[in-house]
Amino acid sequence: MQSSHPLTGLLVVSLEQAVAAPYCSSRLADAGARVIKIERPEGDFARGYDKAAKGLSSYFVWLNRGKESLVADIKAPDDAALLHRILAKADVFIQNLAPGAAERSGFGSEALRAKYPRLITVDISGYGDSGDYATMKAYDLLVQAESGLAMITGHPAGPGRVGVSACDIACGMAAHAGVLEALIARGITGQGKGLKVSLFDGMADWMNVPLLYFEGTGKAPERLGLAHPSICPYGAFQTKDGALVLISIQNEREWVEFCAKFMDEPDLSTRVGFETNVIRVANRAVVDAHVATIFAGLTRDEAAAKLRKANAAYGFVNDVAAFSHHPALRRVTVATPNGPVAIAAPPVISSEGERALGPVPGIGAHSERIRADFAAQ
Repeated sequence: MQSSHPLTGLLVVSLEQAVAAPYCSSRLADAGARVIKIERPEGDFARGYDKAAKGLSSYFVWLNRGKESLVADIKAPDDAALLHRILAKADVFIQNLAPGAAERSGFGSEALRAKYPRLITVDISGYGDSGDYATMKAYDLLVQAESGLAMITGHPAGPGRVGVSACDIACGMAAHAGVLEALIARGITGQGKGLKVSLFDGMADWMNVPLLYFEGTGKAPERLGLAHPSICPYGAFQTKDGALVLISIQNEREWVEFCAKFMDEPDLSTRVGFETNVIRVANRAVVDAHVATIFAGLTRDEAAAKLRKANAAYGFVNDVAAFSHHPALRRVTVATPNGPVAIAAPPVISSEGERALGPVPGIGAHSERIRADFAAQ
């Protein structure tokens, strides 16, 4: 059974590139909105990030399914007039151009809402539109660094990058949620509203725990690789056949059971240096070394069997090759100009069944149709 598309009938115009704005608009397209993506003649620069998905960019395939591509120059009078005709009928306008670029081209959000009162506008930026950082270029890794994320990520030897575009995704998710709230509010008031979301603010929200921890203790969480700064044991241990197994002991009840059924040492949970989580964290080197000796004597399968018996939370530290065949990985196929590509399915599962996703557009694939749909009367 195919699920309904609750945003069918809504029109979204997105003057977008890269990741954050396309993430937001792709979710609106998934839900049935007509999303018109405005591109330069050379296309969204994310089209050129790689050629991994049947000759197309993996980023672009992931984030642009279900959209229509219109090639237009917003500085050209005829194309600017076309865009205004579209916006006159639009419900949502999203843009993530350089700070001030949309306004200089005549598409500032406040002016658009004054002209089209039901329009919801979304301005996505790196660091917001005020202060010293407002005019700085802001790509994902730069914001990972500026927000402190990189400094609490990685091995003790040095900071590390989160291996996916975490700041872009956090921003895009927040923008998507904001648009849905604004649509609900408009249904009550009849009025659109302006939304501003920055990559920095999106990650700052995710950084609340390290921030509060630092301000409460005077110390930032340590970089511990695959360990946890405030829970022990919580980390990766190697089996005798080379597998890395990550365990997470969240409370004292789990610790008692882990000691009895995995470690085969029922008294360990009351031994000096092992009694409580706070004590274990302070004594982490000794605790982890002791746990590691047990893993070192087991194969991956033997360790998994004992961990299940102990009702312990665990997982294997997989590489991407293993992830690609993971039994929990759900996939959905999207059409592209170069043929179908199987991507990881959107995370929300509806009782109505799997939702079909629209195709990934070629550059300007819908220009002729869109120009006809919104021709001057």
